[in-house]
Amino acid sequence: MAALCEEFTLCGLIASAGAGAGQGILGLEPGPDSDRVLLTDRGRTATLYKVSDQKPLGCWSVKQDQTITCPAVCNFETGEYIAVHDNKVLRIWKDEDVNLDKVFKATLTAEVYRIHSLPYTEPLVLFKGGAVRTLDALLAAPQQEIENVISDEVIRWSEAFMETQQPVLIFTTEKNGNYFVYVQKVNPNILHKYKLKQEESHPLSFTAYTKNKILTLLCLYSNGCVYKILMSLQQSVPEEEQILSKSLLLKIVVSDTVLKGASLAILDIDHVAVLGCLDSPPNTAKECLSIWNTKFQTLQTSKELPQGTSGQLWCYGEKFFLTHGKVLTVIVYKCETSSLAAAVGKLKDTQTSGMRTVSSYVNWNMLQEDLASPRTQQSVTAKTESKRTLRSRRNNVAKVQRDTLTVEQLLSDIKDSSQNDIEEELRQFLSNAQMSDFQATVGYVITGLVNRCKTEPTFYPRNCLVQLIQTQGLSYSLCPDLMAVALEKTDVHLLQLCLQQFPDVPEAVTCACLRAFLSINDDSLQGTNVNLDSVISYIDITPNDQVEKKSETVQNGFSSELMEDSCDVQLTQKSHVMNTEELCPVGPQKAALLNAVLHSAYSETFLLPHLKDLSAQQVVLFLRYLQYLYIKCSEKVSMNFPGMRSPTINQIMDWMCLLLDAHFTVVVMLPEAKGLLFSLHKFVRAQVSYTSYNTALILSMDLVSEWHVRYKNTVNSIIHIGSSLLICFVLCVKFLPSSIYYRPRNDSIAVVLCL
Repeated sequence: MAALCEEFTLCGLIASAGAGAGQGILGLEPGPDSDRVLLTDRGRTATLYKVSDQKPLGCWSVKQDQTITCPAVCNFETGEYIAVHDNKVLRIWKDEDVNLDKVFKATLTAEVYRIHSLPYTEPLVLFKGGAVRTLDALLAAPQQEIENVISDEVIRWSEAFMETQQPVLIFTTEKNGNYFVYVQKVNPNILHKYKLKQEESHPLSFTAYTKNKILTLLCLYSNGCVYKILMSLQQSVPEEEQILSKSLLLKIVVSDTVLKGASLAILDIDHVAVLGCLDSPPNTAKECLSIWNTKFQTLQTSKELPQGTSGQLWCYGEKFFLTHGKVLTVIVYKCETSSLAAAVGKLKDTQTSGMRTVSSYVNWNMLQEDLASPRTQQSVTAKTESKRTLRSRRNNVAKVQRDTLTVEQLLSDIKDSSQNDIEEELRQFLSNAQMSDFQATVGYVITGLVNRCKTEPTFYPRNCLVQLIQTQGLSYSLCPDLMAVALEKTDVHLLQLCLQQFPDVPEAVTCACLRAFLSINDDSLQGTNVNLDSVISYIDITPNDQVEKKSETVQNGFSSELMEDSCDVQLTQKSHVMNTEELCPVGPQKAALLNAVLHSAYSETFLLPHLKDLSAQQVVLFLRYLQYLYIKCSEKVSMNFPGMRSPTINQIMDWMCLLLDAHFTVVVMLPEAKGLLFSLHKFVRAQVSYTSYNTALILSMDLVSEWHVRYKNTVNSIIHIGSSLLICFVLCVKFLPSSIYYRPRNDSIAVVLCL
């Protein structure tokens, strides 16, 4: 049994210069662990992603006049990354490296096709001429001569395996419509060459696996047939070219249908995955991802890809990676032990009971139908039942059908029902639903609502969207268009919920929300349904801006007065009228929205370019709010606001630094920002002075402790003084010259402290 599970977006894809549409990416390789992958685009960049967080961990690029020509791989032995640009230039770097121009470089004498990295052994380098070298041997002599194994042949596919603790590399070539297979053993160095029998159709994709010293090659042809070819790895000497015999493993399409741009992947011994586009006139071409059972010749599950793919498919750790439109999509799958009951869809399983299984010898168009179809309830009645009993039974069945709303019925009603009806049905559906795959179901429902919002501008079921988000079963990748619709409608409450609950909001969308929040007038936010939990600890939400500040005790020894030449600490502040710096520059609603942005996850590398889209007025306003937060935070003993959604001191400082980095020139040149910069400078100087005072306090306390150890008999009487000693110490330090804080330790200071 096999099934497709949840789906999410790993990242967006940007077309590189010179790369045509639909070419996809250059490569996707496994990272240092099972939760990381290394993506190489068809340009200058290699990016390391953490799959579970859908976030980039590192990004490396070559110069603008250079192009990466070989997918980057991870060396599992050293933890380093390897890539080739401009066909011959080898680069090796580590996680902490930033500039690829400054990392290890080796220029080779021949063009590289692929680098294959295997665990417990050195990576293998396959050259376009068919020669194979280990990375160690290549780095020992980069300028060594590389022989040509193939002549006038073009390598189409390659893969490497470990068999009996020895690396084996297989690659296929093509010349004038003829296909050849090469099997290269590294230790000892043995090369076998085979030829595929020429057919009317041509191979589209290859995949292989090894078991018990037998190499099994699977070939997917354009006529929709998957052939199986066996090759022995026990041959110790090269033989003359042999013609391989193949056997039909699976037929996935009917006649008069052509398979285009397809990929084949092995999932286990009984299951394969096929990604491809079928062109069967007069029908339009349709692209699908499907899982097939090769043992029982059945289609287990499939998924239509309406936005199109590049035909590339990768499979790592029970996850499919494929391009879908302009994004790289991850689809989780599961495969279980193959049995006849599972293959024909008769095996009882609560998680996949709604999946439809189809025989492999049916029309491919059936793959496009919905996987989960409602099953009509059958009513078996005896002929001897009376009409009244039959009528009663029909009424009971109708009542059950009204009470139990299926996801298919709800999705159908979303297309044409009114907002009130949809809201009522959704409330009923969520209250009665007992779904094993709740997250995917909620994703289908919210996608249906958003799609109708995009096609019908007057339709906006805000309550339904909020209700679905509050189920906490959604993420940005499940419905990427949701926040775009909310931004278009300026629905700040929905955006706040998304920022608070979605862990995978892209940096571009976060900055778009920030621009929207900063551009909204505070007056227009009055009465808006915004969660104010994050601001009630430091903003008075009652409309009373003309309040005099009462006498208060400064909890952290902080004084907003500039401490110029002394270390005086004002323990009590007299009442005075609140100045502009102590007033929040934004209203409580806008402050709560900005706090949601401060709490969102981000990567500095990807956030900084989007921060530059903020206008000068928005930058100044945001900086004023961050300054206000920083001042308020510094007044707290814990240096943090109470509450879970309130911003932390680290978040405030990080965003302030990012904003200044992105708009340094603008802030310096802007006249209205001069007062803000002066105020920030003044505040930071006060904090530095206060920190220096605390440092001196700690150092001097340590000195008293040391002196007490050396002269403990003399100072026994001082021990009984208790807390008064600390007060005496504070007064002494207060009037001592500042230079004494940095003098070498001596006993005279302790004597002064004892006086």
